[in-house]
Amino acid sequence: MSRWSALRNVVQSVADLKRSTRPRAARPTGKRRLVATLRRTLSYTPRLDGAADPGEIVWTDVAYEDQPDVVKDRPVLVVGRRDARTVLGLMLSSKGHRADDANWMAVGTGDWDRERRPSYVRLDRVLELAEDSIRKEGAVLDSARFERVSEALRERGGWS
Repeated sequence: MSRWSALRNVVQSVADLKRSTRPRAARPTGKRRLVATLRRTLSYTPRLDGAADPGEIVWTDVAYEDQPDVVKDRPVLVVGRRDARTVLGLMLSSKGHRADDANWMAVGTGDWDRERRPSYVRLDRVLELAEDSIRKEGAVLDSARFERVSEALRERGGWS
């Protein structure tokens, strides 16, 4: 085997290892599973301590709804926990056309977006995030805006 072939094999092995150990992307709770089936209590408890807490905006890979094998690195508002290792979150977007969609709520600007663009949080797609899939804490949503999001989730049902 030539040196180049051996080097190519090593590079391929490293690439395969990275793919196999990469944390799983956040998946929606399911198209048919209603937000109401995830009854959770909302509480505002941000603590920038390395763990994802309700009220914090974190960054993780989120799978596209219509293409589950394609992911995008995006900010997610943590709204609760399913268990000790799984957090519940709502994805954010800075796309202006979200303003006209009833499933999206404006939350304004914040440190999670370097360009400080107005952001929107998606209310109808709850993500279950493995704690170890979260790469970084991006910011904290202030309590007044978190309460507006909480009220919208309560009105949709399944949250208290």
